[in-house]
Amino acid sequence: MSKLGTKNKPAVVKVQTEERAMEIMALCNAKGWQVVVGIEPDEAENINDIKKLGMDKKKAFSFSSLPSRNAPCPCGSSKQYKRCCGN
Repeated sequence: MSKLGTKNKPAVVKVQTEERAMEIMALCNAKGWQVVVGIEPDEAENINDIKKLGMDKKKAFSFSSLPSRNAPCPCGSSKQYKRCCGN
């Protein structure tokens, strides 16, 4: 399974104007993210993939002591800590 924002799984975005598309492309290029931007004036803007990329789940929480390796990850991903933020 590829990570979002890479060549194998680019972020997909819908915007209404070309100016907004250029803004999104500039942001993604600065961050090194791969993105596919569609300009659709009649539909609502959808930038959820960019929002997901912008969130750093390792900084979204803090804990005083590390959980055990096999405990659920405190970030809420429903994975084991060793397979998620424990890497």
